[in-house]
Amino acid sequence: MKELFQKYIKTCPKSGRIRKISFPSGIYKVFAPFVGLVALLWILIRVVPKPSRVEYPCIKAATPFASGFLFWLLGLAASVMAFTKMKYSNRNSSYSKAAVFLVLGVVFGLFALSQGGLELFAGSSDNSNFKQAILEPNQPMGQAVGIFPGRVVWVHNPDATNEKCQPMVQGNSYFEPKNFDQAVIDKMLSQALQSLTGKTSDAEAWDAIFKFHNNTRGKGAVGYKAGEIVFLKMNATSGWSGNYNNTDLSKVYKDFAGRVNQYYGLSETSPGFILAVLRQLVNNAHVAQKDIYIGDPMKYIYKHIYDYLHTEFPDVHYLDHAGHTNLGRELAVKGTTPIIKYSDRGTVLVTTGKGTAPTYEDKLYKIYEDMEYMLCLPQMKGHVRAGVTMFAKNHFGSQTRDGANHLHGGLMLPGETGLVARTGYGLYRTQVDLMGHKILGKKNLVYLMDGLWGTDHELNPPKKWQSAPFNNDWTSSIFASLDPVAIESVGYDFIRTEFTKERYPTSTENVVNVIQMEGVDDYLHQAADSTNWPKGIKYDPENDGTVITSLGTHEHWNNATEKQYSRNLKTGNGIELVKIEKVTSVQQTKSNPTDFQLNQNYPNPFNPVTTISFSLNKGAHVNLSVYDELGRFVKVLFDNQLSQGSHHVEWNGTNYSGSSVSSGVYIYKITVKTDSKLFSQSQKMLLLK
Repeated sequence: MKELFQKYIKTCPKSGRIRKISFPSGIYKVFAPFVGLVALLWILIRVVPKPSRVEYPCIKAATPFASGFLFWLLGLAASVMAFTKMKYSNRNSSYSKAAVFLVLGVVFGLFALSQGGLELFAGSSDNSNFKQAILEPNQPMGQAVGIFPGRVVWVHNPDATNEKCQPMVQGNSYFEPKNFDQAVIDKMLSQALQSLTGKTSDAEAWDAIFKFHNNTRGKGAVGYKAGEIVFLKMNATSGWSGNYNNTDLSKVYKDFAGRVNQYYGLSETSPGFILAVLRQLVNNAHVAQKDIYIGDPMKYIYKHIYDYLHTEFPDVHYLDHAGHTNLGRELAVKGTTPIIKYSDRGTVLVTTGKGTAPTYEDKLYKIYEDMEYMLCLPQMKGHVRAGVTMFAKNHFGSQTRDGANHLHGGLMLPGETGLVARTGYGLYRTQVDLMGHKILGKKNLVYLMDGLWGTDHELNPPKKWQSAPFNNDWTSSIFASLDPVAIESVGYDFIRTEFTKERYPTSTENVVNVIQMEGVDDYLHQAADSTNWPKGIKYDPENDGTVITSLGTHEHWNNATEKQYSRNLKTGNGIELVKIEKVTSVQQTKSNPTDFQLNQNYPNPFNPVTTISFSLNKGAHVNLSVYDELGRFVKVLFDNQLSQGSHHVEWNGTNYSGSSVSSGVYIYKITVKTDSKLFSQSQKMLLLK
């Protein structure tokens, strides 16, 4: 029976969120009320003893069935009552009343039958009709922050990850040491820190970071002082019951029925990245192991992460939601005083359930009060409710409730019952409070983002990215900045460029729609400049009368081919993206005329077909791709080995899925790999219809 029902359940496959349940007419309808009753009983049995279980995926999956059953029962009861009243009125010769009750009986009966089909929408509905964002390039706003204001360093090295990794296969997932090169990751982080600070050694870089940070906090330009606590807040989204073994906290690969756990390879802060950060703190920043704490307080530290880190750093404190002292973890103690007080003051965020604390404030785990410095270490991912999840969203797990559903009202697509979509600009955004908070924001020492295994969905395994320079490989990147707004802006540009309908035309993942919606970067607009705040909202996350000022600078790059921001172009005081590519065996330059020549397309302007010609002085592997003016991927025209000589490729104005594109400026980029060198060049062309 389960297989029959699953045929008619439309879900986001990896997240398990049910988008629509629609059983057919006929014999299957008779099963629907029974399924709804079982679902209702299941929810009551699970949730009543422990209300926090309402956030469990199995409960969320069962909720639409239970809701459909309750509506069916309500309609059936109302119909029976109406027909009973009709019979009584008819017997007493009240024919007009009888007619009214007859109509009501039929209406309620039809309502009950419609619910018997369980055609319901759960959470967010199909968002394909929501307005897509049109993001203007190089329009910086806010006040840039940093030793070099607005600087974001991006280090990319494909050698950091194993392209043959299979995240959902036991023993071959991304967190297995055989699938990443720790020495390469260590080098990448070193490059990022030195480039971020302009120093020539890691020790000097850390000293500069501490002095800059302490000076911004009013402590003066002083370095790290022995004994000060540093907390590493990792991202462990999947650490809920059912995903780990209670005996040793190892990951569950198959459930009791022998099915592969869909969250086994979920992309989270990777052990190689965390170890690189620990090595830097201990060996170069000279922070004692005993003064370092690490964990995601709301979740657990899996065995594979603990074993990998603890072997080298046994004296670090590994925090755990439940303690597990027998496994070397320590209990993450909950704070007792509300510390963050959301600036909507209860007008947007909604609390549900009796006896729950008001939504306008939250307590934090005690480590946040005890620490002097924090390193928030997120994985770069898309998000089905917020569009993206990086540093700000990672702090949904820093408050002490059992879940974060009470904060979803401040996102674009809350997904909670009774809450509606909040796309567009100028709306209250929870992330701004988190970024501007005196602890969650002001104590963050430096912004280091794990971009080694990026993906589209917060509950998905890593995906190979198609856009350049990833070219069907893992993201293999590390990002660093002292500007919290700038680094999230850069991360969003990468995510929105990769996860498009053109690149994933058959994807049923709702998150692709969400990533492209208007308003994903609304929180960045507001974090950068108070003139973008909603009417009636003043961001004061401590509620002490002091509103936040600009937290950093926000803008979008010129296009995904060049990835240039206003400071790169010398046209403004926004973001500067410093790109560091692998230099050991591959050299990256804009072009090399001695190896190839890229010509202007002809005709130009064109409609409907144009020809792009180029010549090679020797055999090479060539990739020729098209992007739109905003840098979003359109189509790969050619990707193969070619011999020496002249070559011609036609483009007929269609995208990746074969649909015709609109009039406008497009960019074609050639990437040529010859011997051990990699060269690239781009040109613009105009399509006029």
